[in-house]
Amino acid sequence: MKPGKLTLTDLSAMKEHGEKIVMVTAYDAPGARLAEEAGIDILLVGDTAAMVVLGHESTVPVTMDEMLFLTRTVARTVERPLVVGDMPFGSFNVSDDEAVRNAIRFVKEGGADVVKLEGAGPSLSRAAAMVAAGIPVMGHVGLTPQSETMLGGFKTQGRTAAKARRLLSDALALEAAGCFAVVLEAVPTPVAARITEALTVPTIGIGAGAECDGQVLVYHDLLGLTEGRAPRFVKRYAQLAESIRTALTTYADEVRSGAYPAPEHTYGMPEDELELFSGAVASEVNSVDRSFQTDARAEPARPGSGTASGASAEGVEHAHGKS
Repeated sequence: MKPGKLTLTDLSAMKEHGEKIVMVTAYDAPGARLAEEAGIDILLVGDTAAMVVLGHESTVPVTMDEMLFLTRTVARTVERPLVVGDMPFGSFNVSDDEAVRNAIRFVKEGGADVVKLEGAGPSLSRAAAMVAAGIPVMGHVGLTPQSETMLGGFKTQGRTAAKARRLLSDALALEAAGCFAVVLEAVPTPVAARITEALTVPTIGIGAGAECDGQVLVYHDLLGLTEGRAPRFVKRYAQLAESIRTALTTYADEVRSGAYPAPEHTYGMPEDELELFSGAVASEVNSVDRSFQTDARAEPARPGSGTASGASAEGVEHAHGKS
């Protein structure tokens, strides 16, 4: 563990003392560095990378190898924040053994401090197996995007008493399985508050109200890098998409007009060296053999005028006539 790294004991103490935990997603070195400089506690290398980085329509297509690449990038960049590797769809669904193998890859190959997995039910035994293997696990209940088709789309979860009790039961079961924290996504505020009160481990909310022990948002959402309609829980703290678009448009215009690069963006050389170089240019250019250019510019052979072997079509036909 790196010196100064936030520990799971630190997180438990933050819940106990009422200190809010701040988590944000990160997928690359610049984003991870800026997040650490801003004092973020936890960096989630989320499977949301499938949508905000890789251009997919959902989180499902992202692979283990892609997630490991992104996790390595974030992990080697930061010191203090806890780095969470988000287990993608298919990496833990088949069996406990496969879940443990892939969790180990996140730690050994990706440099993650902990992993996160979605759901309860079958995920309970997966979480318990990973914890037994020495890998800390963050749970995730409520809206679980990997299962959005089964849930009927991206909808709030736990809006009836029965469904709210099920969420509470799932969260308690994840804690019993050894999870050190539980993400609550798209859950009514009163339900999230009751779950947070019932659990001894921290809850991290995303669309679950202010009573959770911490909050998480997607990096691209909070910075305004994504555009169009956003979930209700997203607050855009900047509008970077417009700033970036404006900067790129200005760059393109200046390149095309010749305004960039200006003299202050270029390098010069001593006058005496420039004079020596200029005097040598003519003789250097004249000594270059450009005959290959003449050959390359020669007209290509017309169809039927020859074959790949250099024989004429007539010669080939004559040869065939002899056979």
